[in-house]
Amino acid sequence: PKRFLQYLTKEYAKKLLDESRNILDATYDAGLSSPGRLHDLFIQCEAVTPGEYKSKGQGLEIVYGVSPSPFGDCMIARTPRGICALKFVRGHSMEELDGFLRSQWPKASLKKDDTVIKRLAGLVFPFDGRRAGAPLHLYVRGTNFQIKVWEALTKIPLGSTVTYEDIARHIGLPKAARAVGTAVGKNPIPFLIPCHRVIRKMGEFGNYGEGPDRKKALIGWEAAKKNPLTDIRSEI
Repeated sequence: PKRFLQYLTKEYAKKLLDESRNILDATYDAGLSSPGRLHDLFIQCEAVTPGEYKSKGQGLEIVYGVSPSPFGDCMIARTPRGICALKFVRGHSMEELDGFLRSQWPKASLKKDDTVIKRLAGLVFPFDGRRAGAPLHLYVRGTNFQIKVWEALTKIPLGSTVTYEDIARHIGLPKAARAVGTAVGKNPIPFLIPCHRVIRKMGEFGNYGEGPDRKKALIGWEAAKKNPLTDIRSEI
């Protein structure tokens, strides 16, 4: 539809940036008690403790597998404490996906179970785009700085975009935009930790580990959800 395509333009991205900054400011100013602090996806994010970080997953069992999603097949991995990885398959071999998991949790025990993961994917990517019931739990392993950036990403509301500079400012390090970009690129759970909502300050969509086309599709899909059609006939 024409309306969806307009969401993929640089002009729309620049307009969205201007609108989103006020929303993000309000979200951060409201603090952790804000109902929008973990956007609209009802997600709870838990970081590993320093001791768990050093153990590199020793004694931890990770169940992983591949499932279809609205944006292509994806690999999801979970621990008893939450989802710890998500990667879209296209552009990656299974060896690369396994390698990614092992790089994050080198001493963990990996168990492949596509059946379990397909059920989980139904919660990650609900058919109607809405989540209900208990929140999804994420379990992430990263440096203190990375965790701070990833938590900031979860506060970007659906249908909004921000820049790397915005994130740096909101974590109290306004000169760290480049380091923020590096941390964004290390995000182990894209889509759920919505790094696709970070674009360049001139409105360019920029890089994305899961592919630039998928980044545009995610932004367009969310924009369409935020601005539902009132008369579909005008889009045909």
